Amino acid sequence: MKRLFLVITPLLLALSTLAARAELTIEITQGRDNPTAIAVVPFNWQEPGTAPEDVAWVVDSDLARSGQFAPVSRSNMLGRPSTEQEIFYRDWRAINAEYLLIGRVSAQGAQMRIEYELYDVVRQRQAHSGVETGPINEARMLAHRVSDAVYEKLTGIRGAFATRLLYVSVTRVPGGKDYYRLTLSDSDGARPIVLLESREPVLAPGWSPDGRQISYVSFESGRPAIYRQNLSTGAREQLTSFRGLNGAPAWSPDGKNMAMVLSKDGSPDIYLMNLVSKKLTRITRHYAIDTEPTWMPDGRSLLFTSDRGGRPQIYRYDLRTGTTERLTFEGGYNARARVAQDGRNVVMVHQQNGQFHIALLDLVTNRLQVLTSTELDESPSIAPNGSMVLYATKHAGRGILAAVSVDGGVKFRLPSREGDVREPAWSPFMSR
Repeated sequence: MKRLFLVITPLLLALSTLAARAELTIEITQGRDNPTAIAVVPFNWQEPGTAPEDVAWVVDSDLARSGQFAPVSRSNMLGRPSTEQEIFYRDWRAINAEYLLIGRVSAQGAQMRIEYELYDVVRQRQAHSGVETGPINEARMLAHRVSDAVYEKLTGIRGAFATRLLYVSVTRVPGGKDYYRLTLSDSDGARPIVLLESREPVLAPGWSPDGRQISYVSFESGRPAIYRQNLSTGAREQLTSFRGLNGAPAWSPDGKNMAMVLSKDGSPDIYLMNLVSKKLTRITRHYAIDTEPTWMPDGRSLLFTSDRGGRPQIYRYDLRTGTTERLTFEGGYNARARVAQDGRNVVMVHQQNGQFHIALLDLVTNRLQVLTSTELDESPSIAPNGSMVLYATKHAGRGILAAVSVDGGVKFRLPSREGDVREPAWSPFMSR
């Protein structure tokens, strides 16, 4: 018996008590050798009572998770300034803080306002300031936006903390059918919301380019079918129900088409569906298995996995010329490609010495770098800023999510409090 939760509204996104059993935790396992020391002082709550969210703690956790920063412990802080006049730089030099972040949080009705300033402790001057406003029940997302701004100022790379994750959690039922839950959360695993619960498998979640819709494969009818769902209304539409395989949906960069894998005409091949007319165009025609399509950012070509050469490898199909070329040659197994927004880096599942790891292929230099050392790594999804890769793996006998930076230097795990977790999909940058 399936259940569809039509809960994706601004109010209910704040209700983290829903699906708390699916909430992810964070365990940082590897960071930079010389991270930047930053003191994130608790932001001053300027209203009566207790603040609805510890904004500074969210920012502190975001920056620590990036591996680029070493936040100063609150217990080591010699002061709690909330304005520039209250800053004594000697106090922060004494604890070796390189940067200092302070702020104030106020509310008017159902709206929240966060004012913040970033200071360079060594140069004793302001480095950045900003304001974030929005609904109080979106306080965590506002805090993530502060993290994004600080991260970009200090690294030159756009932050991706104010994004979301999709993943599938599975609760095993001994002697019975398992529970599958398609879950939406913040990028740090907080505020999980179950979008779909089913006793049948749910696979291949993905995002529309504007982040307002999702797609996935559900077996709820007894066979695989591709669905898309509006996150604002919860309304969903079944796009396919052909005989055989219906899988691996992937939105085009302009949101007008969806690549997918169908076997209705024989062997599994790549098709394009116009999402307005529902017209199908067959892209590949081969007796081998062609699967796992993903778009290049310019929308002019697709990457896909095929065993047409005898073993699974990554190929590129040019939509203008209709030509296909093989991209991967190192190793006997390369699959499930995902492309960074710069169009240069491709992450994939790569087999090395009998183990499946996540690897990165530079399409300019053709250099392949293995990023992970865990076992049974699968389903990579790259952050919209291209800095981190989220993937599914095994740890202590359970399926978990893990992340690694594109240079392999930062790693952390996101195990679920209950059940196994798989099939992650990192959202695009979210509109305000």
